[in-house]
Order: sequence, then structure tokens, then C-alpha cells
Amino acid sequence: MRTTPSTAPISRLRWRRVASAVTATAALLLTGLTTAAHAQAADPSSSKVTWTRSCALPRHPGEMACNALRVTGGRTAFQQQHGITAKAAEASSPSGYGPTDLRNAYGLTSAAANNGSGRTIAIVDAYDDPNAESDLAAYRSHYGLSACTTANGCFKKVSQTGSTTALPTADSGWAGEISLDLDMASAVCPNCHITLVEAKSASMANLGTAVNEAVSLGAKYVSNSYGGGESSSDATYDSTYFNHPGVAITVSAGDAGYGAEYPAASKYVTAVGGTSLTASSTTRGWTESVWRTSSTEGTGSGCSAYDTKPAWQTDTGCAKRMIADVSAVADPATGVSVYDTYGADGQGWATYGGTSASAPIIASVYALAGTPSTGSYPAKFPYANTSALNDVTSGSNGSCTTSYFCTARTGYDGPTGLGTPEGLGAFTG
Repeated sequence: MRTTPSTAPISRLRWRRVASAVTATAALLLTGLTTAAHAQAADPSSSKVTWTRSCALPRHPGEMACNALRVTGGRTAFQQQHGITAKAAEASSPSGYGPTDLRNAYGLTSAAANNGSGRTIAIVDAYDDPNAESDLAAYRSHYGLSACTTANGCFKKVSQTGSTTALPTADSGWAGEISLDLDMASAVCPNCHITLVEAKSASMANLGTAVNEAVSLGAKYVSNSYGGGESSSDATYDSTYFNHPGVAITVSAGDAGYGAEYPAASKYVTAVGGTSLTASSTTRGWTESVWRTSSTEGTGSGCSAYDTKPAWQTDTGCAKRMIADVSAVADPATGVSVYDTYGADGQGWATYGGTSASAPIIASVYALAGTPSTGSYPAKFPYANTSALNDVTSGSNGSCTTSYFCTARTGYDGPTGLGTPEGLGAFTG
């Protein structure tokens, strides 16, 4: 069931603000107005990138929204880097970073070529994407990756109950999210198998059931690119859905700027923030900063109001769980190429951003690094190996009274955590 994405300006997905967001959305719908989520004007001749949310914002407690942002205009960093003048919204060819870019940026070129065989990344999303397998095939074929199909045993699509036939209702917004997730897993770990687990709705209960199903099917790496408001139910969700020792579970930190989201706030998951990633003349060849477009758009971060702080997180300004742990590219202006053909949003090639991109990237890095040790919580691994990360030290995602909650600094900070991958050293344990 496809709903129109909200265009109301909100600072974060917190339920104390949902009423005003819904009211604003209703006003826009009544007047027939539609706009991209990004505040910049959609001038086709401009290099400024515009985008829209793929999924509707949560309307009820316990409901989640995907964190995928689809570019609708302008020229991306990839296009500017390569002198491509076409608009990013044109669907005939890729307009964002591809597998080679991502592997190069995060020191994964050798690992991607040699690691991952026999390992399964699970992608958990809501609703069905009828074109998931064929779109994945198109992406992998374009970039010269080996086929990943049901027939050869590499790809599997199931419902939250494990059924391969009784699948949820299709949804074009979540289909874009699914394509983004599958393509990022392919880009970073092309030798991995992929299991797509589709929840029957975007409720935390159904998505959590899908997480449990992914683990029961044997996945040791589970990516979740969605989030919603925190609540007093989070502790129950934690123990029911996310407490899986020996499994790396990644969750998007959110796209609404400074403010904590769940399930990124779970103490059992790796919370993944977002950066702006651009090519540079540095030794690394890339630079990164906190992703922030405006006061209402950028990577999530913050101090949880409900969730217990894990023992390995030692920052002193937040007595409870702090978001994020690590980060990767998420800015739509420096976004990634995705192939999606389902529904009104699916026109072929598109560029996507949001922390929906960074969560599957990090899940795939865990997969390259190898099976987590029995009984471990892989969210802990980066804290023991900080030297194997690119420390992001510039930018902020909003205003906060405790500076590092929303502003990058040397060492740990909320928006980017401990940093972005530089090889696999921070993701083993």
C-alpha cells in the first residue's frame, strides 16, 4: 500500500512532533502541493541536488519509515567528478557512486575480490518488491558482478514467516528501499549470498519478526534501513527482536538530522550514521564530513531517552545509549547508484542517499570481515579497533547542548560515531 511521502518540515521522527507533521502534511495535500523533500529549488540546469523521501513518515506509534532518499534533480558528486552533464534524475544511466568507488573509498578493493564466499547478508524491509531479483540482476550485470539469482542459490526472497510464495503487498516506495539495500550489499560484498526478508507491514513488530526470521535462516549479517520514534516499548523490542549474539545487526541512524531514533538506539545493534563523501587529492583520495543539508535533513544522532548504554560505549556525556557507532556515505548529493523498476518511483537508474545506504554498506563490511565470534555483540568491535577507521572530524547535523552529540570531532562523536571503514580491521572480533 503506497502512501504519499510527507513533505512537512520536521526535525526528527519523534512522536511528540508527529501531530504537527501530520497536520502540515494534510494541509499540503488539501492544496494539491507537492515538493521534493530537499529545500533547494529543483532547477534542471542547477548542480544542486534535490530529492524526495521514498517512504511515508510514520503515522502511528510503533510504525517505522524507510530511510531512503531518491534524487530527483541536479548533478551529483559522481557526475561532477566525471564531467557528466546529464541531470541525476535521468534514468538511462548511473549517476551516483558504483561498487568501485565505494570499495576504493573504504579500503575494501582486495577484500571484496577475495572474501565473502558462503556468507549470507540478510536485508530486512517492509512490503514486497516484485522486481527485486530482476532489478538486482540488472545492477550486477552493469557493474560486471557475478549473477546472484534464486536459480544459482545466491539470492532468496521470503516473507517474515519464511514463505517464498505468500509474500506481502507490494509497495513502490519500499521497493526503492529494497533495491538500494540489495545493490549496496552487492557493491561491497559481491561474493556474498543475499536473503531478502519482507515484513508484511512497516510496524516494529512485523519488521522485528522479519529480523528473527533472517537470523533463523542462518544470516550472520542483518541490515535494517528504517527507523521511528523512541518509546517505552524499546526495551521489550530489544529483547524480543535484536538480542542475537554472534550476529552483526546494522541499523540506519535516520535522515531527519539531530535526534535519536529506534531501533538504532538498541544496545544490541550497530547504529550507522551518514557522511558526505567526495573525491579529493588527499593520500586516501576521499574526504568525508557529517551529512547535513538543512536543520531537518541530515544524519541522525543523539542520546537515547530509553535505551541502556552498552558497556563498550564509554562517552561520558550520555548516560544511556548514544547514536551512532560508525558511519558511511549517506548524503544524496554524494549518493550511490541504484537500479529500480517497480512502481511510479522505479524508472531504471536512480541515485539514492540517506542512512538507508550506509546501513547495508556496513553490514556488508562485517560480512567481508568474517563470522563474528560466538556470543559476541559485533557493535562492540569498532570500539576495540578505532585505528582501522577513518575519523570524520568536520560538520554537524544540528544544534545540541552537548557538542559531540551533533558535531564531529576527533575521536567519537554522535553523527559519525568512531568513523568510516578503512579496511576490515574495525569489524572483526
